[in-house]
Formats: sequence, C-alpha cells, structure tokens
Amino acid sequence: MQIRKKMLGAAAVGVSAVLALGACSPPQDEGNGGGGENSVTWIVNQPGGAWNHNSNEGGSVYVIQMLHGVLPVPGFWSPEGQWEWNTDLIVNTPELIEGDQISWEYQINPDANWSDGEPISAEDFIWQWKMTSGDDEICAEGCNSRGSTLGSLIESVEGSDDGKTVTVTLKEDAQFPGWFTFGADGFYPAHVAVAEGIDLDTPEGMLESSHFFNDAPLTISGAEYIFDGTPELDGRTVKVANEEYWGDTPDIGEIILEVNTEEGSWVPALTNGEVQGAAPASWSDDVITQLEGLENIEFGVDSGGSWEHLDVNMNNEALQDEALRHAIFNAIDVQNIADRTYGEKFPDITPRTNHVFSTSSEFHQDTITEHGHGAGDADAALELLEEAGYELNGDTLELDGEAVPALRLRYTAGHVAREIISELIQADLSEIGITAEIETTDDLGGTLAEADYDLMLFGWSTTPDFYGSPHQYWHSESGSNFGGLDVEEVDTLVDRTMNSSSPEESAEYANEAAALVAEQAYVLPIVDTPAFYFYDTAYIDGVTDNNAQSRRALWNQHEWTAVN
Repeated sequence: MQIRKKMLGAAAVGVSAVLALGACSPPQDEGNGGGGENSVTWIVNQPGGAWNHNSNEGGSVYVIQMLHGVLPVPGFWSPEGQWEWNTDLIVNTPELIEGDQISWEYQINPDANWSDGEPISAEDFIWQWKMTSGDDEICAEGCNSRGSTLGSLIESVEGSDDGKTVTVTLKEDAQFPGWFTFGADGFYPAHVAVAEGIDLDTPEGMLESSHFFNDAPLTISGAEYIFDGTPELDGRTVKVANEEYWGDTPDIGEIILEVNTEEGSWVPALTNGEVQGAAPASWSDDVITQLEGLENIEFGVDSGGSWEHLDVNMNNEALQDEALRHAIFNAIDVQNIADRTYGEKFPDITPRTNHVFSTSSEFHQDTITEHGHGAGDADAALELLEEAGYELNGDTLELDGEAVPALRLRYTAGHVAREIISELIQADLSEIGITAEIETTDDLGGTLAEADYDLMLFGWSTTPDFYGSPHQYWHSESGSNFGGLDVEEVDTLVDRTMNSSSPEESAEYANEAAALVAEQAYVLPIVDTPAFYFYDTAYIDGVTDNNAQSRRALWNQHEWTAVN
C-alpha cells in the first residue's frame, strides 16, 4: 500500500524503548501462494463478536484488527495523527467541492478488484453509506448499525465511469469536518450479498445484508491479505497474501492472529518463538517487567488511543433516580483506581475529566470535577442520598424502607485491569450501602447491545476524528447509546458536533454535550487507557505502534519485513 499525506489531525504521540537480543530464525510458512513465505503469529487479547464491523456486535478493535488487510480502505490515520490516502485504492486526492450542497469525488484505481475478479466499485461505497445511514427508509431498523454519524449526513452516493468514480453528496446545509474518513474501517463487497439473492435496493434487503456480513467471514479480499481456512472470532485467524492483489506483495506472506486472554502466557510464548508480538488492549506491569529482562525485544509504553469508563443502564428502575447515579459516581475514587490499577510502569496516569477529549487535547475542558464525580467522597455521596430521601441502615442503603437492589457490574472476561477496577468500585460502593455484584462477559458487543447490565465497565477507542463520537455515544437513536440516555438537548448538541464547519466549532458543541452528560451522571470517565506493544526483532522488522487507530501495531502489517 502506498500512502500520500493529505490532512492533519490531532497528534497521537508514541513512546518506545528499544532492547536488543540474540538472533534466531524467523518462522516459515510452507508455500501460501502469494507473497513471501514468512509467517508471523500475533496476539489479539480479546475475542471479537461478529464479522460486520459496522454492527454493535462487530464494532470492536479486535474485529477491525482481524479484518485489517482484507477489506479495502480509502485511507487511515498515521501514528502522528495525519490522515493518509490509500493510493493503491484511491488514485486522486479527494477534495471538497463547494456548491449548494457539499460533495467530493473518489476515483477508484481501475486495477482495484476483489479477489474473485469483480471490481471494487461505487456499489461497495453505496452499501457502506446505506449501512450507516440511520434511516429506516434506506436500511430497516438502522441496519443494526453501531452508530450513524457521517452516514446520516449523506444524501447520496453515486457511481459513474463503470463504477470507478464515486461522488458523495451531503444533505442540504450539512457539513462534517472529518468527511474524508468515510469508510475508514473498510468496505464490504456488495456483489457478494447480491449473489446471495439479497436485494440491496430495499430497506429490508439492506438489513438482511447486514446480518449476512455479521454472521460469516469473507471468503474474498479487496486488499493485501485474504483469510485462509475459516477464521475464528474467539480463536485463530490466518491471513495469507492475496495473490490477486494489484499492489505490492507483502514480505510477510502469512499473519496468524491468536486470541489469547491469558496474559501470563504472552512472554513465555514470545520467548519460545510461538508468537512474535502483540499490541494488547489491556496491560500488566508483570508483562512489562518480564519484557525488560529480555534481549532482542522492542516494546513501547504510552497512554493509549482509548479510554476506560463506567456506564449506567438507564433502564434499571433504581438507576433512573439521578441522585442515586450522582452518589455512585461521587463514591468511586478514580485517583485510587489509577494508582492501584496501572502501577509504576505506566507514568502520569491521572483521572480523565472529559468524555471526549484527553487532558493533552487542545480542546479539553474539565466537565467532571464540579460534580464531584470520581472523587471517592463517601460522605458527600451519603449527604446527597439523604437529601433525596435515602437512609443508610447498617450496611444497607434503603429508600422508603426498601433496600436498594444489588447492581450487576460487568466487564470483559480476561481483562486484568477491569477486574481490578471492578473490585475497587465494588469496595467504594459498599461504603454507601450499595452492593455491586461483579459479573464477566465473553461477548462484550452482545452484552452492550442487549443492555444486559446495570453498571458496565468498558472502553472506547478513539481517533483524531472526534466529530461523530458524541453522537455515537449519546444520541437517543444511536445503536451505541447502550444505556438508553434520552435527552433532547444532548441530541441537539451532538447533531451540531457532527454538522460543524471546523474542528474548533465541533469541539465547542462536544464539550457542551459532555457537560450535560456529566449533569445526568450517565458515564463516569476513568482514565486514558495506558497501552504497550512488543515484538521480536529477531523475526520481523518495521513494526510501529499506532494509537491513532484501532489497528494499533498491525496498521502497517503489509510493510513488515522478515529478518533472515
């Protein structure tokens, strides 16, 4: 994949430490067809939920990493936070065309084909728009979309020149600062759904196609790699070089992604040559300590491109009481969580005080502190509860003589940091007479989509393109507003966050929306998630971490080279 720098976003800074060690031979794959015969095994530290990354179940960093290099992308964020066009696919430099309605044009490489010989065309772009339109007249029930941001602002996507020219037109008076990110997580082959007899010209057909791509992995490819055999969302996914790819052949001919939630096994697997690297979404001081004692291992530690938070399910009758929600957030000690969870290997871990922007962002405003959220102040929480008519009877919080029901606090099984955070939250809430019953889930996407929790601990990954995030998080009709927040003023503000003329204007609306969400005590930000990556330099070269996008260190897998 060749890249051309085009647009600047907010910088994502990476820090890495280089260590050296004695050499050993890289693993070999026995003839995978295209590309070199070199093979790399890479850890994915949580399972995926489904194969359509646009869906609630499939919208995780783990699925996006599995699909990376199989789905064609128009461009991507570099580690420095710059948007770069994928010139293997898009041969022009798209620019906004001003007029009565804003539009832009893609010219698809004439040689760009799916591996079955069908052209990558406007039909694939049209499917992506319909999938994320949020319009039931285009895609029934929102097509199970995890969020409609840019897609909801698009009036039309049209093809010409045999489908190799694509024109995207926004609705009247619509604008979006991150317009260039359309389809950034990858396009799906519309013709495959059509071959299954699915009518993509009807809302019901589009919904059917969403489920179709959700349920089954792709058997074809539109990028450098193709799935070999049957990939497993909770096990082993093998990607081999796509023989039909029109661009450069990757040097690493086989990439094996192994789902492994047992972080105690990572370093032994690395030293035994069973795996060659990882960029985990969770962390451990122990893993980093073990890495520090090794040779020929390069690794880096940084504040990551995601943030941890605790969400409330507004469908829970008890939690519909705003006073109770504020008290819960006031009782939780976020600084203690940061200190006791992340440890000395991750410096400068401080509480997050904004739902959209980290403290390092030029757009950051503190929307949290004035409410006492995360302060760990049990006395203040109890005072608030008493004013609302609650009473602490021994170790039990009661309202009108009835105990406040126990709350189910859930997180992803195998996530060490969240296990610790959950236990600390449980202890904090016990101080105000609330019982938190900790439960894990093996299906984060499904649990969120079904709102099968009272309190949920999870993370959002972020990119420099923040414009659609508040809408995805909190709009009353968003598929990713899992806990059911429904505030008209919030809806108005997140719509304006998307439909803005500049990053500065968008950030102003985003901060106003975040302030209202804090007033609602709907989401408690905890910390920017610390992140690390590691790989064996005796096997591969060219690995760099990328906290500006969900693919992390896999972002440039096609550029890795084998050390022979």
